[in-house]
Amino acid sequence: MQVILLQDLYKHGVAGEVVRVADGFARNYLIPRKIAMQATTSALRQTETIRQNVEARKAQYNNMLNELAHQIDGVELIFGRRAASTGKLFGSVTTQEIADELDRVTSVDINRRRISQQSLREVGTHRVPVRLGTEIAPTLTITIVPEDDLPEFLAARERGEIVSAEDIMAEGFRYATSAEDAAEESTDAEEAAESADEAPAAAEETASEAEFEAVEE
Repeated sequence: MQVILLQDLYKHGVAGEVVRVADGFARNYLIPRKIAMQATTSALRQTETIRQNVEARKAQYNNMLNELAHQIDGVELIFGRRAASTGKLFGSVTTQEIADELDRVTSVDINRRRISQQSLREVGTHRVPVRLGTEIAPTLTITIVPEDDLPEFLAARERGEIVSAEDIMAEGFRYATSAEDAAEESTDAEEAAESADEAPAAAEETASEAEFEAVEE
């Protein structure tokens, strides 16, 4: 049977196109669901009108997507996460979390599958593209900072200071040096303990020398 598609149909064609399909598929599925209509003579005369209506709806939809793309392009989303001294996260920031935060910040609700990025697992600034199929490719700025430093980071931003997650990690490298400091303290403690252990032996040696000198005299 020949039908006129009223909607785009995967592997068959686009709306407004005349295609041939199995009779049962047309009668039991396409026509009842208003996905297609039988290509009668009168219906064929309506094909051009159908195409024009579909194109108008597509244009309207694309305009909406373009507006959303401009709205979210460059938006920064900030996350605080527990992180190791290397900057690796104890966990990740997922695409669903990014989508949820974008909705909270901009009221733009997009499907997480449009965020073309795997889960983020490091402290820092990440550029994450969003697939909207529009004229521009919007990119989100995802900033991840150590959880304990999030208040300090946000306060600096409030003061108008230009500070990045990398700045926070690099500042004094307190995360990296804390391990080194601990190692140095441990070494000092060991040396002190060794000195303490050696003190009685040194005292005994001094006493023995004094006794020997007394006997000689």
